[in-house]
Amino acid sequence: MADDGGDDQNINPFEGLPMFGDISRMLANQGPLNWDAARQFAISSASGSDGFTGGAAVPTANIDPAVRIKYAELAEIARLHVTDVMGVDVPEVEPSVATPEQWAVETLEAYRPLFTELATSLGASDDDEAESDPMAQMMAGLSKMMAPAMLGMAVGSMVGNLAHRAFGVYDLPIPRATPSLVLVPPTIDAFADAWEISIDEMRLWVLAHELAGLALFSIDHIADHLRELVRRHVGAFRPDASAVTDKLTTLDADPSDPLAAMQQAFGDPEVLLGAIRSDEQLAMEPALDAAVATTIGVIDWVVDAVAVRIIGGNALQIAEAARRRRAETSPDDLFVERLLGIRLGAEQTARGKAFVQGVVDRAGESGLAPLFNDPEAIPTPNEIEAPGLWLARVAPDEA
Repeated sequence: MADDGGDDQNINPFEGLPMFGDISRMLANQGPLNWDAARQFAISSASGSDGFTGGAAVPTANIDPAVRIKYAELAEIARLHVTDVMGVDVPEVEPSVATPEQWAVETLEAYRPLFTELATSLGASDDDEAESDPMAQMMAGLSKMMAPAMLGMAVGSMVGNLAHRAFGVYDLPIPRATPSLVLVPPTIDAFADAWEISIDEMRLWVLAHELAGLALFSIDHIADHLRELVRRHVGAFRPDASAVTDKLTTLDADPSDPLAAMQQAFGDPEVLLGAIRSDEQLAMEPALDAAVATTIGVIDWVVDAVAVRIIGGNALQIAEAARRRRAETSPDDLFVERLLGIRLGAEQTARGKAFVQGVVDRAGESGLAPLFNDPEAIPTPNEIEAPGLWLARVAPDEA
């Protein structure tokens, strides 16, 4: 192939077709991720729309200011108890309230650097293969042109759908750059109603959960450790152009409707993600799983301890209902796991709970103090399964 002085990223599979040429030029200027598409799909998914037609969307009414005031009053009660249980200072962050749509937009913006790095990683390609295979060359050009918009749709839809279930910020255990306390009253109220839970008790439980997450991720070495693992995971995608080509050529799509066929193709996570995870991602999975399990375990333990104090006998009912809800899997959980490497669900919850309870059984409620105070005390994957080993390393006198 003669060298025309260009590079692979300028390959246009629709060259010579005026209408598609205009579209390709528009798409070429969108960057690694189309944020307009991400925002639109986040809002429409959070409000119940399909993202394409806008149909069936029911925007959530604005939150009554009196609700925010009530949460602020209850937060002071919960903050004192979370501080006492954890033995660390809980930042005095004024709680704010949001609709699911507002939560989705705020979350999309909070994780913008992470999603940008993800998009950059997914935008890489195998240049040698593209040069030697005309079909791979065409698909590489098509993928580079379409990927920012498709990834924007996927990320926006994922965040928007997470907004349907989010009580607050720390349902997704990924540290944000700026500590925040954001509650989603419509979702909290609906959950309380469905499980016949007192609304004030439900609010207190959620505040205990969110304040525990806020306190944990305000500890620099804990937040930095988990944030770095997630960053490394999203930066380690190695898209495989041949795998994408194979996937597209085996799709059972209606050839008479090319638009529907394209939508089906790029709506498939395996096509979007380049079919496979990299060896680097597989190698870091145990450490990322251990960090997530530790986070879930500590937050759940703190919530249980605080809720018994401020709610009483109904605390266990709320905890059981909330954890059943977390254990339910959905297509969005697959995207969270595949895109961000965060595996949630019953297995991670059980691992985290067993680790923390094992520490507390051996060393009392202060047994977790090394984790909060010592950057070298982050549990290893082996220690998650054997809390006695962790204690022996970080607090030999308590083991």
